Amino acid sequence: MSTYTIDQLRQLKNGTIDAYSLHDMQSHFKDPDRFFKMLQVWQESVDWDDEIILPLAEHLFVVRKPDGKRIIKSTWGHEYCEAHENWKLHAKVFVRNSEAQFDEIYPRKMACHPDWMEIREYYDPISGVLLEVEAVPPGYPAVHDFKPDIDTFYRDWLGQPLN
Repeated sequence: MSTYTIDQLRQLKNGTIDAYSLHDMQSHFKDPDRFFKMLQVWQESVDWDDEIILPLAEHLFVVRKPDGKRIIKSTWGHEYCEAHENWKLHAKVFVRNSEAQFDEIYPRKMACHPDWMEIREYYDPISGVLLEVEAVPPGYPAVHDFKPDIDTFYRDWLGQPLN
């Protein structure tokens, strides 16, 4: 089993790791402390002090506030909502729902029909970075992708209950 350094994991996060090391990481079992090392790498990469307890998606984290509340927070510091809620309901949203808007991203006649589907783009309100895209029928509620059971994950999977 390989064990990777914080520096190698930092390179992995930043996309600067060499191909050999990347292949090695992908081909072997994860080292037992990888999750905690990656939390450290992510924590170092943000400009705020709230404790990251779970990476939720690229640029989104579940953090623990000093009062114990668990919220979803972006890399840039926007606090969306509590961890059990759907963060998309608190993001900036651009809805593509016309042929002209579909033509901006798809070749002509290669997109869906706006009567059948719309494309929702969710953006971070601070940075303007695109966080997620979903294609759904018009009027469909925002998809709640992931509702983690953080306590069970820490207790049963990591073997270290979250205080």
